[in-house]
Order: sequence, then structure tokens, then C-alpha cells
Amino acid sequence: MEDLAAEKHAAYILEVEKKKDSIESVLMEHLRINGAYWGLTTLDILGKLEAIDQETIILWVMSCQHKSGGFGGNVGHDPHILYTLSAIQILALFDKIETLDIDKVSNYVANLQQEDGSFSGDIWGEIDTRFSYVAICSLALLRQLDKINAEKAVKYIISCKNHDGGFGCTPGAESHSGQIFCCVGALAITGSLHYVDKDLLGWWLCERQVKNGGLNGRPEKLPDVCYSWWVLSSLIMIDRVHWIDKEKLVKFILDCQDKENGGISDRPDDAVDVFHTYFGVTGLSLLEYPGLKAIDPAYALPVDVVNRIFLSNLDPL
Repeated sequence: MEDLAAEKHAAYILEVEKKKDSIESVLMEHLRINGAYWGLTTLDILGKLEAIDQETIILWVMSCQHKSGGFGGNVGHDPHILYTLSAIQILALFDKIETLDIDKVSNYVANLQQEDGSFSGDIWGEIDTRFSYVAICSLALLRQLDKINAEKAVKYIISCKNHDGGFGCTPGAESHSGQIFCCVGALAITGSLHYVDKDLLGWWLCERQVKNGGLNGRPEKLPDVCYSWWVLSSLIMIDRVHWIDKEKLVKFILDCQDKENGGISDRPDDAVDVFHTYFGVTGLSLLEYPGLKAIDPAYALPVDVVNRIFLSNLDPL
């Protein structure tokens, strides 16, 4: 089995940010704050976060904040709950959450909750269980979960559970590994995992592993490195990760590396990108690959960062 080219991957991430005119950079212009979260978290898992100019990053993140309290994907872009979580997570990595006006940001998130307990992503009203997770995770990290009706939020998530044990983006929508992570993660953070049929969901998630060891998002789809996070994190949260072949999954992820130039792709021999590099490295972290920092499966942040937030003060709930 190949080894993880950790130094190459760190160098790749650091180089991507310098190439402002590259096609990858241009295509990510509208969600650069998400890309920053992926890249910075990867560097931290690899033990290379000190290579970043922390002050420059924090100033840029804060320049993405809108007067509403939410954050846009880049400077001058409209605020959205997805970008707001990335901003919070980036500041958490650097232990700088206090840089925020906590009330202003948490009020922005809390005000996106709907009467049925769901959350919209922004003022335009799209509803998705992704946004339920993002809201709950954001408010937990800010220690402001009491600003929402958590009981209604959980009830809405449960209404999106399907007969196969999985979860969809809205009630009645098909089960998908990404949505399952969002729903299970939100339930884990709120102490509500007892609503999950762990054996049934565990079976569905384990069926996502294909012959080459990779994981897919739903039946009959190709494997993709990103599901090394979405599926694994969910399996860990429901204590069923031992039901998959971990060694084959490690090999699949390592086979997706560009060992010469750094970066990880969705599948072997495809083009690498920051998104899949993040999910490949965090997937390996969940698999306890040697030399990597541990990552929390619910908060998608290094365990030491999560502990720093929650163990230093009172319970976030």
C-alpha cells in the first residue's frame, strides 16, 4: 500500500491560494470561504497550520461578513448560512471565535429557523437538512443553541427519515450519504441519536462500499473520495464503523493521490482539487491513519479544537 504524501498535499494547498488566476481559483470565487475552511482544516490535520499567516486569514474572513451578521462566500458576496459556518470554523481553528460579535452572528443563524423547525439557507428561503446541520453546528460552536427551538429542529430532521434508515434533504426525498451526515451530525450535537435506527442505517451506509474499497453516495453510483468523510463520520457517530473494510478504504483514498504534485482526486487518475484533498485527509483521520490529528465526526474540526471550545467552559447545550 502507498503512503500518504503529506508534505506534497500541504504544499499543494499552500500553492493553490497563490494561483489567483487559475481555473480552480476562478471557479471557487463564490465559495472561497468554504475552500479556505477545507484547506486550513487539512493543513491542521497534517500538522502544517503554522505555515499560514493567521492574521491575514482572519482579516479576510471578517471582511466577508455582512451587516446582517452572516458571512458571504467571498468579499462582497451575499450572506448564506453555509458560508457562515465556514467562517466560524476557520476562526475556531485559530482559537479566535471571540473576534466575532457572537450575538450578531448567532441571531443571523437563529432567525433562519422556520415555524416547522427547519432552516432556510438565506433570505431567499430554500429549505434543506444541510441547513439544519449548519445552523445547529454553528450555534453549538458559538455556545448559543438556546436561541433556537431545538426540539422543533430535531422533529423536522426526523420527518426526513426514510424507510431504509437514511435521511433526505426534505421529507420524502431519497436517502443520500451527504444528507445522512447532516442529519446524524445535527442529532449527535443535540443529544438526539436515539431517534436513529442504528442497525438499519448502518447497513445502508455499509452498502455504500464498492469492490475497490471506495464509498459512494447512494446505490449504483461510482465511489468518490468525498464519501470517505460523509459515510465514515456517520458510521462512527452511530458506532457501526467496524462494519466496513477499513483497509480497503484506506487503499482507495491513497490510490487517489497525486504523489508528484500533491492533492487528492475523487477517483484514481482524476484531477485533484482542494475539496477532495480535504475529504481524503479527513477520511484517513477518521480511519486513524498514522501521523494525522484526530477529527471530530460531528463538528468536522480537529478534536483538540473542539475540546478547546467545549472543555474550557460550560456545556454548549
